[in-house]
Amino acid sequence: MIGANLLGPEPTLLEPEVAVSASLAEGVPAEQLVRKYPESPLAWAELAEEADAAGREIEAYAFARVGYHRGLDRLRKSGWRGAGPVPWSHEPNRGVLRALYALRRAAGTIGETSEVERLTEFLDGADPEAIAAIEGM
Repeated sequence: MIGANLLGPEPTLLEPEVAVSASLAEGVPAEQLVRKYPESPLAWAELAEEADAAGREIEAYAFARVGYHRGLDRLRKSGWRGAGPVPWSHEPNRGVLRALYALRRAAGTIGETSEVERLTEFLDGADPEAIAAIEGM
């Protein structure tokens, strides 16, 4: 593959969150998801998005911050070493990427500019298409 970094880390491909995804498809409220699956970055991202949509900026930030840390935990457990691709195209990665995006958005809302810049770099490094894909959801 011309132009690819052949020495870079392999993409991180997370295991599916089957129960969380099924619960979302059934319409289970985000707060219930977080209570049942507190380790799930996808559940926290959903809760942060709900708070943001309701104009609860500080709660959205706090929920997104938890989702971010839960996402880092999942990435590390899957062998991620702090850098490297986390492709949006792999559906199980989307909960982590959405949690990162939710924190980026919430940080912007409360004026934490350096956090927005850092998370933009993180998302772009994980998958340059992630931000546009999330914004297009």
